[in-house]
Amino acid sequence: MQSVAKTAKLWSLRINWLVERICVLLLVILVLDVWLGVLARYVIPLPITFTEELARYLMIWMALLAISSGIAHREHIGVAFVFSRLPEPVRRWLVVSFDVIGFAFFFTLFWYGLSFAERGFSRFTMIYAIPKGYPFSGVPLAAFIACIQLLLIGIHDYFVARAPQEIGAKFSEKEEK
Repeated sequence: MQSVAKTAKLWSLRINWLVERICVLLLVILVLDVWLGVLARYVIPLPITFTEELARYLMIWMALLAISSGIAHREHIGVAFVFSRLPEPVRRWLVVSFDVIGFAFFFTLFWYGLSFAERGFSRFTMIYAIPKGYPFSGVPLAAFIACIQLLLIGIHDYFVARAPQEIGAKFSEKEEK
């Protein structure tokens, strides 16, 4: 059973590795875009109007994708005061139930996000005149990745040898043995 926990954690970290790099790339593009917008507005008077809209969509995509990274590193919100005082079997079931509740939330967001993005293809952005479905598709994509991460972390939480001592704590190698 320990191998199931380790395999789930390994796949979670692999997915997270890719998501973190995508978030960094989006952040670099966002910073360059904002700098260009500042230069175009205050330093070099250029009629560049796309920077604000691009910055908005980049920031939304980056923030949504970063949610799965927080899940992979167990940095999501929890009730630490009560959790740390509970016995180990109760902590295990509590942490698994948090994973299930999170999965239900993000699956609902994914499901309704698909129709949200689909409806966005009939509307167009102001400056680019592209369908809003492309920027809106970040919602179901990020929710889908969060569901995968919660599934993998939930499998890990269920099969790992010892429950975490506190909510949001990363499992150490010692606890997994």
